[in-house]
Amino acid sequence: MQLMSNGLPGHEHDLYPIVSDSIWIGGHSEYSGLNEGIPYWLNGLIPLAYGLDDDRLKNQSWQVVDYILSHQQSDGWLGPEAPGQRDIWGRFPLCLGLKQLVEADPSRSSESNVLPALHEFISLMHRMLVQNVGYREFWGRVRYPDMIIVLQWLYEKHPGNHTDNLLATMSLLNQHGLSWAQYYSQANYIFKDLDLVQPPITGGSATFPYVHAVNAAQGHITRKKEFEGSPLYSRFNNDVSLLQSTRNGVNWTLTYHGDPAGSVIGDERESGLGPNRGYDPSALSNDFKDASLTINSSELCTAVETMYSLSYLYHAMGDKVFADQCERAAFNALPVSFTDDLWAHQYLVVANQPFSYSLSGPKPFWNTGDQSIVYGMGLPKFLSASFAQAGPNGLAHVLLSPAQISTTLHSGTHIDLACNTTYPFGNTLHYTFTASAPFKLHLRLPSWATDYEILALSDGGVSMTYTASNLTPDPHTGMLYLDLLDSGTVEYKLRTGIRTEDRGNDTISVYHGALLYALDVGFVDTITEAVSGAAGANTNTISTSRIPTQAHDHIITNTKPWNIAIDPSTLEYHTLSTPDDVDALPNPIWAYEAPPNWITAQGCEIADWGLEKQLPTIPPKREQRRCSGKVREVVLRPYGSLKVHMAVLPVMELGGRKRADGDSERVEVME
Repeated sequence: MQLMSNGLPGHEHDLYPIVSDSIWIGGHSEYSGLNEGIPYWLNGLIPLAYGLDDDRLKNQSWQVVDYILSHQQSDGWLGPEAPGQRDIWGRFPLCLGLKQLVEADPSRSSESNVLPALHEFISLMHRMLVQNVGYREFWGRVRYPDMIIVLQWLYEKHPGNHTDNLLATMSLLNQHGLSWAQYYSQANYIFKDLDLVQPPITGGSATFPYVHAVNAAQGHITRKKEFEGSPLYSRFNNDVSLLQSTRNGVNWTLTYHGDPAGSVIGDERESGLGPNRGYDPSALSNDFKDASLTINSSELCTAVETMYSLSYLYHAMGDKVFADQCERAAFNALPVSFTDDLWAHQYLVVANQPFSYSLSGPKPFWNTGDQSIVYGMGLPKFLSASFAQAGPNGLAHVLLSPAQISTTLHSGTHIDLACNTTYPFGNTLHYTFTASAPFKLHLRLPSWATDYEILALSDGGVSMTYTASNLTPDPHTGMLYLDLLDSGTVEYKLRTGIRTEDRGNDTISVYHGALLYALDVGFVDTITEAVSGAAGANTNTISTSRIPTQAHDHIITNTKPWNIAIDPSTLEYHTLSTPDDVDALPNPIWAYEAPPNWITAQGCEIADWGLEKQLPTIPPKREQRRCSGKVREVVLRPYGSLKVHMAVLPVMELGGRKRADGDSERVEVME
């Protein structure tokens, strides 16, 4: 997160017209008529600023918030639109940002009248919903659970005399919104390849709001909205069927559209089961129509919305798969999308992406764009969701990572706790804590862990060792809990091994712990001058004089063959001798060859595996695969550190052995 502050997310207020010259603060820039630029930016910058306790970023947040609140219109409207132009959607992320501001800085929020401004706007929104005006854009009608999160929080924490209005507004948003629960049903969900649907699904299709990847992520990006929406709304109407609808939504979205890094596949619209956008699905055999995706891309904003949705769902519903999938996206889909210094990012990432440069000719993508204002939300909101209260006197570490917390439990027990760890590169977590009274510490056991050991030591010298023989996780939440005294340490060790997941057409993805491993195809980064261009309608370009020296465009090419098949029986995990030594971990960690872990396997180049619209297409069927050179050792590294990579690999039986002299056997060589 410090790299985020030092990089692009922490400097958009200085140079990015959508922020620095936004129409929200009296300027002239915006990237679309939805007027969501500043709201999205605040929604990410506020948790970053307060997560780091960064005064520079805090001041930027308050400078913008104070302007917006001081220019609130007399009827309660927040933002630049005149009455006839209003649509409430762009206010949803703004209100999420203001909610976080009140939680992080209640004193200054009170001075700036944040809560009164929110209630005034919500009263206006209620009147607009009653009149059925200002709720036109489908973006708001599918992402409305974001606003329900705010309304629920106000209802529970700061209702004032607005209780009835808050409940009525929740009901109206749901009533006028699109029904995710209806879509996530056996009768309506589209289980087949979306590229085969006729007539084709376009931006104007009735089903498009449901198959837009970010909608699915917010609902699992937009479905994140549904992922979020069902458990939220079920609390107020006691409809438990919405919870199953949510589980269906997560399961079906990740089963039919999930990429190996934990995000949702789709460049705007979710992709189908074909191997490449733009490829003729009718030309595929039935084998390939049923194969999972190996080519199609995922958006960066989909990754951050997926993380947020899944973290919320774990807090709300407790299904351990939600936390597992949230960490998979956080430690794979997110870091692969930006350069290690966080001054540049990719809009789209492809699981099999051996190079990254400007394409010519027909493009393989449905759409591309810019999301600089969005990706700042990822890690800060992950950190915000890392801990939760568990019962009256319990603290739970739900999303594993280095973090610290100072909080008072419902019982009145005050706790200061720090987790020092190299997770996900190392699998040992060290906790130190002081508390005003004994309490329960809950630790999540990831589903991939094959064993664990916990050593708890109080400052008074009392020690306890826990293993699977005397401590069993909750089968639903995956939580282990310890009874701790008022101060001490806990060492939590996780054990695991290599595992693979089938991606269809006899291809696999390879994992160890929370990390996805991809084929190292080499790395040459040609840095070019950053190009200043409009990100969308009504957007001013950045003047050359304002582009910082750290900002560049990158052309990244491979130096090793990418068309490799591997023998899964030869996969072998390697790590440096100090994977759990925090001080030894490189910074930045998501740079090429920086992580202390890697996997080797026997592999070979295979013939007749080419490109389709400038990206690797599906490999030949297994029975048609032939090595075109010697079998040799290949290296797989953590996916997030490989900006070019191959993460979905075809498999072959290559003998599973090496000669004594280290020269590999020649197997199925095609001369």
